[in-house]
Amino acid sequence: MSSWYWWMILGMAIVTYIPRAIPLTFLEGRELPKAVQNVLRNIPYAVLGALIFPAVFFIQENIWFGILGAAAAFGIAIAGANVMIVVLGSIAVLAIFSGFL
Repeated sequence: MSSWYWWMILGMAIVTYIPRAIPLTFLEGRELPKAVQNVLRNIPYAVLGALIFPAVFFIQENIWFGILGAAAAFGIAIAGANVMIVVLGSIAVLAIFSGFL
């Protein structure tokens, strides 16, 4: 590998390390307000939704395939099932739907 790759890897390591080190350094031992804690607690769900939502529409050429799978997963999750049941249920619904195509 040329030295350019090593400099790029080092730069990426620094850029990803800084946002993690700053809060650990400056917020160590401090208690964040409840409102901030609640917002930070919901960030993983918001990011996951932002990553999954566009993929629903581009999973196949048929847009209804993704919409049906998302609707099935949403319905099963609202019913109170755990994550594994939601995933297996939406796969089952899509397997049945693809059998009719």
